[in-house]
Amino acid sequence: MKQLIRNVKILGTGSYVPENIYSNEYLETLVPTSAEWIYENLGIRERRIADKNQATSDLATIAGIRAIENANLRSEDIDLIIVATATPDRKAPSTAAFVQHKLNAINAAAFDIAAVCSGFLFGMSVASQYIASGTYNNVLVIGADTFSKITDWTKREAVFFGDGAGAAVVSSSNINEGFLAYRLYTDTNDMLGFTIPGGGSEIPLNADNLDTQFFQMNGKLVYSSATKALPRAINQVLEDTGLTIDDVDLMIPHQPSVRILKATADIIKLPFEKVMQNMANYANTSGATIPILLDECNRKGLLKKGNIILFAAVGSGWTYGASIIKWG
Repeated sequence: MKQLIRNVKILGTGSYVPENIYSNEYLETLVPTSAEWIYENLGIRERRIADKNQATSDLATIAGIRAIENANLRSEDIDLIIVATATPDRKAPSTAAFVQHKLNAINAAAFDIAAVCSGFLFGMSVASQYIASGTYNNVLVIGADTFSKITDWTKREAVFFGDGAGAAVVSSSNINEGFLAYRLYTDTNDMLGFTIPGGGSEIPLNADNLDTQFFQMNGKLVYSSATKALPRAINQVLEDTGLTIDDVDLMIPHQPSVRILKATADIIKLPFEKVMQNMANYANTSGATIPILLDECNRKGLLKKGNIILFAAVGSGWTYGASIIKWG
């Protein structure tokens, strides 16, 4: 289904990462790996880890405050809060409800989206529909995860993830800027290549199965799925907009690994210097990867008026997608 989103732009961005740092060298003391292997294969040098008393909503709230300030708005100006997360504070109420309370965003409805690493992209698409239809004026979309809470720190897979939150305020724009297209997909073949089996209605947690609360992944399957999914979504949004890869000024992708990003860039023929990265400092922050990187690019002045910016992500499910914005 073709989805053309017009007159919707990003008004402000914000992000937050915890202060605690787990370096690759530290992980060498916990799991059977090496700092050199992690950096060469994944592009990661360190990751941020939330304190024991920091919930996902705490990270999300700080990122949200910074995005609202960057948009020159107040909390009461926000009409809707969408939080994309795979690590909610609780099963109920939603993490977005906690954020609404902590922001004192008294006029905002709030709900969560569960699409794991693609969550922020899915959330932005939903927000754009609300803005384009005139239902809401200002929507706060947050991607936030604390994967350290669901990581088995005795297994090699512990090297992949870090904690963090990023946010964007979405609002209306003129006809010369804003989102040009979205493409979202879900491919359930091999959908359990990345999963968190315990804690839901299928496998309720009990004293005998607490190990099922940790994420499980098949690294080879993640790589093969991502390097097929990302080019497909990217090529489709280019076709939808009539643009070519040469028109793209910057790509702000999910941060699964440097190998996946390099392979994707090769397939779509995008010069790798146009592919933005921050995984060396933060690892894969799941739903927070795109908005943290977006905020960094925004605050560094890398996003110029009229730039064509490409977003792309793939996550468990497999959920994946891409979008294109003309920066305003």
